[in-house]
Amino acid sequence: MSEIGASVRRLIRGQDRGSLATLLAGDGTPYASLVLYATLADSTPVLFLSALAEHTKNLKIDPRASLLVDGTAGLADPLIGARATLVGRLEEFDGREARSRYLARHPSAEIYAGFGDFRFYALRSARTHLVAG
Repeated sequence: MSEIGASVRRLIRGQDRGSLATLLAGDGTPYASLVLYATLADSTPVLFLSALAEHTKNLKIDPRASLLVDGTAGLADPLIGARATLVGRLEEFDGREARSRYLARHPSAEIYAGFGDFRFYALRSARTHLVAG
């Protein structure tokens, strides 16, 4: 694993939220929203999304998305901190690992885990842009 790859993995694993950008259904306008995520063993981000959310409606039509992971919290000058943008496709993901890792990271999501409109999605990253700070 390269030093850059290791830095990205540490950053992604060290955070629990990000800005998800999808394309609005209809006209393809970028749409950004705050999401919580956890990671699989290989550092793939996993999101737990409601079918009622705007970003999920967008993903059903076009699964392309990007996730900005921001590691700049607490810095007086955030532009000197690390952040990464992962670009790829969000795919519905049904697996025990996703559920257990997500709920371990976000225990309050347990209340939604039984709702029929929530599903897990894995971000299959095709490209990553790291600003190491």
